[in-house]
This record gives sequence, structure tokens and C-alpha cells, in this order.
Amino acid sequence: MAEVSAKLNGLRLAPRKVRAVSNLVKGKSVLDALAQLEALVKRSGLPIIKLLRSAIANAENNNNMVKDNLYIKSINVDEGTKLKRFKPKGFGRVSPIEKKTSRIRLVLAEKVPGMKRNATAEKKVKEEKTGQIDQARGKPEVKTELGRKEGVFGNIGKKIFRRKVI
Repeated sequence: MAEVSAKLNGLRLAPRKVRAVSNLVKGKSVLDALAQLEALVKRSGLPIIKLLRSAIANAENNNNMVKDNLYIKSINVDEGTKLKRFKPKGFGRVSPIEKKTSRIRLVLAEKVPGMKRNATAEKKVKEEKTGQIDQARGKPEVKTELGRKEGVFGNIGKKIFRRKVI
């Protein structure tokens, strides 16, 4: 059974807060987990979404896996390095502050083992990404103009709103 992993090191959030979100999506399918995380209003949701999308991209591009066939096998949140700071107190004393960081390791696995994308689907995805469209389909190639666009007044606006040198 093929597995794909992705890691996130040094996330500036406490592991306890990240674990609360990661436990919600553990064992769910990738699409369900993404939907739930996008609706969640927690600060640790966004880094986990990015990590999950990265793992999906690894699975699709490197191992030819199908996105709909993936589920979250495990997601581990460990404590990373602590940033040690000090807060001044009365009578010349200080109290330590530990700013904690998290390390997240995400492992995706397949529901149905051995399900792969076919070559025609890959070709369509590549064409859409690069913008190349077959002339046989009847869609013309759109060319965009490169370079600077001039306004109605040309360079007059630049002369009026130029920064003054002191």
C-alpha cells in the first residue's frame, strides 16, 4: 500500500492548539478534511490546509495517485524548538516565557490500493496548466499583450504625482 507524506517544521503555534484541529481530520478522506478545515475558524487551520494540499500534490505528481482515493492515515503534531524569552517583574526579577513551536507530519494513504490516474487525464491537466489548446477543438489560442500599459494621459500622471526630493 503506497503512502505519501508531507512535513511542516517550526510552525509558530503551540502543539496543544494544533492537535485540537488535527484530531478533527484524522482518518477522513482528503476532500472531506479540506471541506471541514476551510469552514473551521481556528488559526491553526490554515497551515494544516496548506500542508494537506502539499501532500495531495505530492501524491498526484510523484506517485500518480487519484485525489478522490486518498485519506489521512495519520497526522502527528510534536513539539518543536522553544523560543526562550524573559519578562521583567518587580524588584529586578524576571520570569521566563517559552514561545512554543510545532512540527506536523502528515501521511496520506489510498482507500483502494493501486488506483492510478490514466495518461489522457494527465495530458488534459498539463494542457490546461500551460494554456496550450488543441486547434482541433476549435478554441483559438488567446495571446496577451506583454509590457507596460499606458493610461489616457500617457506620462502626464507620472510628472504630476512624482515624489519630491528633499
